[in-house]
Amino acid sequence: MNKIIFFLLVAPLMVIAQNKDLSYYLPQDIKYNQSIPTPESSIGFPVGKWHVSHDKLVQYMYALAEASDRVTIEDRGKTFEDRPLLLLTITSPKNHQNLEAIQKEHIEATNRNTADVANRPIVVYQGFSIHGNEPSGSNAALLAAYYLAAAEGDYITELLDNTVILLDPCYNPDGLQRFAYWANTNKNINLNPDPNDREYSEVWPGGRTNHYWFDMNRDWLPTQLPESRARIKTFHKWLPNILTDHHEMGTNATFFFQPGIPSRTHPLTPKFNQELTRRIADFHAEALDKIGSLYYSEESFDDFYYGKGSTFPDINGSIGILFEQASSRGHMQESENGILTFPFTIRNQLTTALSTLKAAKHMREVILNYQHDFYKKARQEAAKQASKAIVFGDEKDAAKTYHLAEILNRHNIKFHDIKQDFTVNGKRFKKGYSYIVPKNQKNTRLINAMFETRTTFQDSIFYDISAWSFPLAFNVDYAENVSTNNLGAQVINLQPKEGHVSSTSSYAYVMEWHEYYAPKVLNELLNKGVRTKVALKRFTINNKDYDYGTLLIPVQNQELNQAELFSFLNKIAKESHVQIDALNTGLAEGVDLGSRNFRTLKKPKIALLVGSGITSYDAGEIWHLFDTRFNIKATKLDTKTIARADLNRYNTIIIPNMNSLSKSNTEKIKTWVKNGGTVIGYRNTVKWLKEQKFIDLEFEKTNIEAKNISFEEKSDFKGAQVIGGAIFEAKIDRSHPVNFGYKNDKISLFRNTTVFIKADSISYNNPIKYTKNPLLSGYISKPNLELLSETVPFQTKNLGKGKVIAFTDNTNFRAFWYGTNKLLMNAVFFRNEL
Repeated sequence: MNKIIFFLLVAPLMVIAQNKDLSYYLPQDIKYNQSIPTPESSIGFPVGKWHVSHDKLVQYMYALAEASDRVTIEDRGKTFEDRPLLLLTITSPKNHQNLEAIQKEHIEATNRNTADVANRPIVVYQGFSIHGNEPSGSNAALLAAYYLAAAEGDYITELLDNTVILLDPCYNPDGLQRFAYWANTNKNINLNPDPNDREYSEVWPGGRTNHYWFDMNRDWLPTQLPESRARIKTFHKWLPNILTDHHEMGTNATFFFQPGIPSRTHPLTPKFNQELTRRIADFHAEALDKIGSLYYSEESFDDFYYGKGSTFPDINGSIGILFEQASSRGHMQESENGILTFPFTIRNQLTTALSTLKAAKHMREVILNYQHDFYKKARQEAAKQASKAIVFGDEKDAAKTYHLAEILNRHNIKFHDIKQDFTVNGKRFKKGYSYIVPKNQKNTRLINAMFETRTTFQDSIFYDISAWSFPLAFNVDYAENVSTNNLGAQVINLQPKEGHVSSTSSYAYVMEWHEYYAPKVLNELLNKGVRTKVALKRFTINNKDYDYGTLLIPVQNQELNQAELFSFLNKIAKESHVQIDALNTGLAEGVDLGSRNFRTLKKPKIALLVGSGITSYDAGEIWHLFDTRFNIKATKLDTKTIARADLNRYNTIIIPNMNSLSKSNTEKIKTWVKNGGTVIGYRNTVKWLKEQKFIDLEFEKTNIEAKNISFEEKSDFKGAQVIGGAIFEAKIDRSHPVNFGYKNDKISLFRNTTVFIKADSISYNNPIKYTKNPLLSGYISKPNLELLSETVPFQTKNLGKGKVIAFTDNTNFRAFWYGTNKLLMNAVFFRNEL
């Protein structure tokens, strides 16, 4: 009987949910211009009946721009899958005619000491669905754009006269397309709200991420992805006063809008920023009250990591606002709050998009004044440090230094070449390999956010990472508070260092392993069949010192003749920005070039384990590293195909973060290792490798007693023991092949696990070892810090004829941890020497 009643109650909802007309979503107390196309007229179905695919979203946005003099459209670039990154600029026709002057005046106002806000429009950047499987945002963007183009009356006229709206209908085109395909192809004609239905359970890796499985809502500060670079360019061009970021959360939640938990706001964010966010929140509450939607604020999420869309604006004089809507994850799903329909989720997102604009209209002058004061105070802070600067560089690695400078460049941070070589605190900064950043500039607060190291915090719970210091992430030398007397010319047109071969040789060529793109060169050499060796010891020749890991390319007995080899080396040196030296003798100080301490290298044949059970973020970072940086082919081997795969095609298998694998697949990989293969495991995979007897390791116990903790405090206590992402110092043995290419004896490691390996009793088996007091930046509980001290993040041991390599830490984190990428490359290329 209960089932019958449930069906009778739900069945009408199933039909209604499929076909909601515009009156369900839009304000009905106004008229709409009939000459403006509705979403349905363009995409072919009512909003909410199907999940809009990105191509149809694009189609409608172009139709609007064609039909309305309030809308212009811009294609700012392409995703990895060649989808357009669109931006709509929506304002009054009068403002459109003067848009360039408005933009220029808006930026100039942030440079002046006096504010004139009476007649300036406020700028609002509205962005949707940075996570592709949180689609209510982009589907709401259809309606928001229509409303702004078609609504008529005094309110909309005044709004558009006083507001420039930058509408980004989809932050993540590739992910949205992937999820729309999933939800639509698994939709029932008779909508089924059962959470167990396949519609609500995506296959791995899901639609959240972009093409390379990155969470793009962590890339606003690092800007490593094309989608991020496009929107950051727009952000700095306009410096919007408000930026909104529309997300989804668990199905059993309601609706969240910021502020987040007050104690979890970054200290560099002005307090008035949060006060304005609270005042804007009143408009959201009023709008959601009118349609009867439940909501909450200040009980979840935070404003700490500046790489998120809702927090990045806060360090740039803007107000970032996060919206989180309970997700239907399809078209209709049961929840603790009743049947949650896709149209309902869209309506909440639209409602708060419009309430944001209402807040912007009513608070225009106070928010414009806030931005003006933010930059005025920033300039005052900067002026106090007028003679100070930050210098960074790596005298052996110009490319790594260049890529850090590239990030500064994207954020409109000024930097200079150094005038000449100089040394600070024992660190040598070489001209052409170093840049210097004056503190006295407009974006000084952003500079502080990027370069700071912080180890004390108001709260011990973090929604995301607690540290991201860029010089540590790149493992470059740096020094703060150096004199601006060291400034050379300002860098206007940033260019990577030119690569070259010193001259032709009939004997041999050598290349040091320090440069970031050295692995790309080695990969090209091995693909071409060029016999290449690696130096296990240092040597000196022609009065030049060559470090551990230097590559040796003999001229004789190669498939390429002397002229062909020189031409090929010159080509790849230029493409990879490295220097290759020609030698005409094998006689050296230290080891001679014919020594057994030069080992011949074998081409890696790599399989990267992906699929169910693997953390897609970690796998995507490795895939991206190989594919986009080093041009290395790696087969993405799905866990479901291991059983039928011929593993003998590979000599290296990389297993990203993983908890378990079937017994049969485990035994197959183990047999393959025993026969000569190399397996490289990361993070929790290290535990699995020990449990399955691939490698014998001893872990520090992580059972921390909960003494005098109340039930209410339980969640916070457990959260405080999580290492969500912090930076730690380790001492390295540079003679060990895993550390080839590093010039210092210390390295900065990013850690987000509580896997602590005890050091081996034999010292040379610990080539990377955490220092006694390893915390450089970020949060870690005192008990965990004590456990971490003098443990090791890397171990390698033989298994039969093969090799097992274990990394507890992510060496490839979010594509911007350039400083430890080489650890993985060393494990891959020098696997037989570890």
